[in-house]
This record gives sequence, C-alpha cells and structure tokens, in this order.
Amino acid sequence: MRYGVGVAGLAAAVMAGLTGCGTQAAAGPEGAERAAPARTAPAGTLPPSTDPVQGSESLSSAELQGRWWTWAASEPEATNPVADGDGRACARNQPQDVWFLAGTFGGRAERACEVPGGRSIAAPVVNTFGDPERCADFMSGAQGTVVLDGKVVEPEAYPGDSITVLGAQGNPVTGEEGRFAATGCGLWVQLPPLAPGKHSLKIRGRSGGFSTGVDYALTVVASADSSGSAA
Repeated sequence: MRYGVGVAGLAAAVMAGLTGCGTQAAAGPEGAERAAPARTAPAGTLPPSTDPVQGSESLSSAELQGRWWTWAASEPEATNPVADGDGRACARNQPQDVWFLAGTFGGRAERACEVPGGRSIAAPVVNTFGDPERCADFMSGAQGTVVLDGKVVEPEAYPGDSITVLGAQGNPVTGEEGRFAATGCGLWVQLPPLAPGKHSLKIRGRSGGFSTGVDYALTVVASADSSGSAA
C-alpha cells in the first residue's frame, strides 16, 4: 500500500509516494486511491507506532486505522511491510497488544510470518486514507474476501474515521516524514489469537481499478503463558 490507496493488511495499501501536502490524489496502500492527508505538524523523533491499548482485545476503527497507517509508514521501502515480497519484514515495529499484517501496493504477494502466541491479528482487506470525499468514493466500490484455514471470515467496513498518521523519513506510504491528519476507511479484519501452529490466511481486496492480495503462511509460536511453562 502506499499513501492514498489502501490494504492488508488489509489496505490499508498500494500507492504512489506523496510528494507534498494538500489534497492531491496519490495512489495508496492496501487497495485504493487516496488523497494526501493534511499535514498538521512536523514530526521529531517518530514515536512507537503502536502504544498498547490497555484492557482492550479489539481496537476501535479509528484507533486501528491510525495505528496501522503509522506502522505502515514507519519504515523505508526496502524494509516496509507493505512492499515486502516474502514476509521478512513482518516483525518490523510490531506493537505488544496486536499483530499487524499488510496488504500490497497493488498486485499479489506470498508471505511467511511468525506470530507470537496470544496476540490478536489485524489486517486491511483493502483500504485508503485521504479526505471524506475520497473515502466515500473508495468505499462505494470496496469489496474483498478473507479465508482463514479454509473458512470464510467476513470483513468489517469502516466508512470513514478521523485519524493521525506519523510518517518516518523515506517511507513509501506518506512519502515524507511528518504528522498528517486524514480520513481513514476500508475493509478490515480483527482476528482473535490463533492456536499455536501453522495457519493459512488469504486476503483479497479491490476498489475501482486497484486490487491487492496476500497469501500468508502464518506460524503461531506458543508463548510461555499459553504453554504453561514458567515466565
């Protein structure tokens, strides 16, 4: 995914890098075109993209999207999870309370990822961010499927939330370092922690002329708590 369009991922995203601020359209990650968000303030040191949310197993749509886009914008293209071709960037900057998965900047990818046991999983099916009008247009054509271990999982539709995105220098999502205000939208899945072992997760998303898809081979590693051993 890249800034403006959305992904898995599940946007929230395939996009052309932003070249400035304002409301010009830019191709975006996880699945659709998005408009460049308005820049609100320069960023200093980029804070952790995902501070734990206390006492919450699932995130609100606004918090999920803001945190996910910040995570997606926390790495340059060479190590960016949206541009990742095989899963080697899966663990980059992951928070402690949820495990984020990414879509693509367009097209398909196959990734193998190791996920800590006891961690819920959140991913865009197809997503974007920009202004409210862009999200309304994007969501009018958004569609997607999620299949976990051969069983269909219905994605949730988030039509539009006010979010803040923090971008690191050189990232392919926002195209520049800074703090941006935008409207985030898309189709998403939030999965409860999976049992230890191997799992297959297939995500497909589309909106307009943008399509994204990822086949994830997930290996969930039992934690000390879930296996009963001492911490």
